[in-house]
Amino acid sequence: MPLLALVIATFGLGLEQLVQWRFGPMGIVALVLLSIGIKSRNSTCAGIGAVVLVLLIMRPGPG
Repeated sequence: MPLLALVIATFGLGLEQLVQWRFGPMGIVALVLLSIGIKSRNSTCAGIGAVVLVLLIMRPGPG
């Protein structure tokens, strides 16, 4: 059981670092909103986080 918790925590931290590297601080805010919304079963908070992440992903690139 502790090994599984360690693997999940490592995966979560890795995902957080990837989002921060790719999308900056706004990506972290969106990820936090999404996770808080899911944990508290608040569809408004989760929806806002999901929409912000989608908008960051769909942002046109350079050129």
